[in-house]
Amino acid sequence: MENSKDHTNLTAALAQNTLDEIPRPKSDAREIVGLVKHSGRIDGYQLSDGSTVTKEEGVQMAKAGDIKDVGVAHRGDTEYLKSIPDGSDSNNLGNLPSISG
Repeated sequence: MENSKDHTNLTAALAQNTLDEIPRPKSDAREIVGLVKHSGRIDGYQLSDGSTVTKEEGVQMAKAGDIKDVGVAHRGDTEYLKSIPDGSDSNNLGNLPSISG
C-alpha cells in the first residue's frame, strides 16, 4: 500500500513540474466546467458562472487568480491551462464536457 502512495505522490510531483506557473486563486475564483472546442481543438473555456473565455483570456485570468485549480504551461510560444495534479483523473480538464463555441 505504501508503494502505491509513493508512486502516486511521485507521479503528481512529476506532472506538476510540467507547469510553468501555479497561480494562487482569489477567494472568488471561478472553476472551468467545460471546454470550448472547434475541430477537436480547445479554443476556450466555460466557467462556473456560465461565461466563456478564449484560451488566451483563460490564461490571463488564471495568472490573475480569477480561475482556480489550474496551472499555466506552454508548448512552443503558446501558453495554455492544465489541471493541477491531485491524483484524480476525474477533474482533469481533458475529462470535462465539450461545448461548441
